[in-house]
Amino acid sequence: MKVLVVEDERKIAGFLQRGLEDEGHRVDVVGDLASARALEIEAYDLLLVDRSLPDGDGVDFIRSLRARRATVPAICLTARDRVEDRVAGLQAGADDYLVKPFAFDELLARIAAVLRRTRGTDALRIGDLTLDVAGRRVSRAGVELRLTTREFDLLRYLAEHRGRVLSRTRLLEAVWDTTHDPGTNTVDVYVSYLRAKVDKGFDPPLLHTVRGVGYVLEDRER
Repeated sequence: MKVLVVEDERKIAGFLQRGLEDEGHRVDVVGDLASARALEIEAYDLLLVDRSLPDGDGVDFIRSLRARRATVPAICLTARDRVEDRVAGLQAGADDYLVKPFAFDELLARIAAVLRRTRGTDALRIGDLTLDVAGRRVSRAGVELRLTTREFDLLRYLAEHRGRVLSRTRLLEAVWDTTHDPGTNTVDVYVSYLRAKVDKGFDPPLLHTVRGVGYVLEDRER
């Protein structure tokens, strides 16, 4: 999972980054709203947003995202513990509101609960392909497929955006956490690995190339 932390207190930001990376997540940290607004927010799976930032209130940032129909889950992190503050955050579109100081285990529990609510399920299905996100297992037509960690991450991202054509740059940023290809045709190579496991021997094919644009995962027979 790719997480954006919007937090200007370095100790807290470092604590969150280390903890989430230890859990296997990819984490970006910015210290103000201007930096957050400059990013492609839809490339993230979760936002952790402080309220008191140097250039404004994190709640206003979340409100602006919801106004333009951005659906990425967001959790407010703040020292403001009044009921009216929590209500304001939730009414602005935050999916949860966590008051500082908090235990990291509580944050992980809140993240899991938010993702269950927003995703609706821990399973992603495209045709007869099923991804068990929590268990990191994949099967097609009842046959379990053995994927590497990177193959699973790529397939999961494609599945979470099923039906949408994703560019190589978008996939590099989301799965490899870079916009620069770390190897020769990295995305193309891993897509070919996935095709050999996800589509070979099955019908219909689910992983499609849109020439000159990128890749899309979808069941075109439906």
